[in-house]
Amino acid sequence: MVQYGRYSPRPYDRINLISGTKGTLRSYPLRVALEPAPHAWLNDQALAELKAKYTHPLWRKIGELAKNHGGHGGMDYVMTYRLCHCLLNGLPLDQDVYDGVTWSSLVELTERSVLQGGSAVEVPDFTRGAWRTAKPLGLVEV
Repeated sequence: MVQYGRYSPRPYDRINLISGTKGTLRSYPLRVALEPAPHAWLNDQALAELKAKYTHPLWRKIGELAKNHGGHGGMDYVMTYRLCHCLLNGLPLDQDVYDGVTWSSLVELTERSVLQGGSAVEVPDFTRGAWRTAKPLGLVEV
């Protein structure tokens, strides 16, 4: 879905949506619907309890600092903090050269798609299949 409307009169929304067979999560503003009532958003109390239970340890530690000093509700600060922490401690980053080249290829691939009347264009596997055996990254210890 492509949506652009700088001047459209609507509330801000990052359009993040995860939907499955047992519920839906819509972020910013955060809304969650779960079984046994998957067709209704959780009330404020239930949402607060869910957030308390699943808050990431990094956000739990620096979330308030991030909200006060970083853009986009603090997420810019947290991402920069994590990058710096990994670099200073010799830890693997959340992205690698293959991520970078894939992200960069989207401009070219989008142009190809447009020139072909909006047809799907395959994104090359720059890792040559190595993504299948890549080890997951751990959490940053703070």
